[in-house]
Amino acid sequence: MLNFKGELVAIYISPKAAADMQAVETVQAVPGFGLKGDRYFLKQGTFTKKKDPNRPDRQVTLIAEEALSLAAEAGVAVTAQQSRRNLVTRGVPLNDLIGAEFSVGSARLRGLDLCEPCMHLEKLTAPGVLNALIHRGGLRAEIIEEGTLKPGDPINLGS
Repeated sequence: MLNFKGELVAIYISPKAAADMQAVETVQAVPGFGLKGDRYFLKQGTFTKKKDPNRPDRQVTLIAEEALSLAAEAGVAVTAQQSRRNLVTRGVPLNDLIGAEFSVGSARLRGLDLCEPCMHLEKLTAPGVLNALIHRGGLRAEIIEEGTLKPGDPINLGS
């Protein structure tokens, strides 16, 4: 059984596609929409249009602080802000959370799929980002229960 003790390290949102991500100290997670003030909540993200109408829209993305450290060790320095992911975690095996429900602060999320890096991310950051983050680019999740998030919040599996 999966067991971990995780923590939310940082929160980033951006009001529109390709705009710089901004660190925030608290954010409201809203089911069906995303993080209040973020480009996907506002339907302004690069990938706003759903590929599959039976799947949730992009609501929130997570990346492990450890994955960014591994990329830096490989010679590709990308900051949490540059990763364009909303939530930066520590001590969370994100790749194992596909299909799992977990809590972040007072919100409940469900892991959907890996958030593999793309050429759009590499274009906005630096050459090599795509290869450095392959299979560790984070997790896409849907919000299933509203809540407030802030750095330092625990991340737990289940309820």
